[in-house]
Amino acid sequence: MTGDWGMDRIGAALRGENPTVLRRLTSGFAVIGDVQFLPGYSVLLVDEPDVQRLSDLPRAKRLSFLSDMDQLGEAVERACRRLDPAFRRVNLEILGNTDPFLHAWEPADVVGKPVWLYPRERWSDKRFRLGPRHDALRDAIGSELDQLRSGT
Repeated sequence: MTGDWGMDRIGAALRGENPTVLRRLTSGFAVIGDVQFLPGYSVLLVDEPDVQRLSDLPRAKRLSFLSDMDQLGEAVERACRRLDPAFRRVNLEILGNTDPFLHAWEPADVVGKPVWLYPRERWSDKRFRLGPRHDALRDAIGSELDQLRSGT
């Protein structure tokens, strides 16, 4: 993955230039995390770059975002359970961390601790960088999202 898309993740998604986008959902974009030390780690990005808090959205869009977050979480859970028999669960979190836009994190495995408490080096370790070896996982999550959205 190259380019400056990471500096403006939502703008890049809106322009079709964010390579982490799995699917366009009603309120935003389901994206797979840049790092995969928690396989299936995914994020829901709202499609309005200036929105920083859930409460910044009108109620209908807020409910849509929460519904999309639920769908992404379930898709990650289904895909990861299918690909890894040791998979335990998904935690859904809306965090006010260093990214100044509304987003929801879905770590696939939180047996040890919440995603933000994992060691800093895991976030920059090249071994966990998203790449072609994650294509099957990306496809599985995307397929699950498609099934959930179609009601099957």
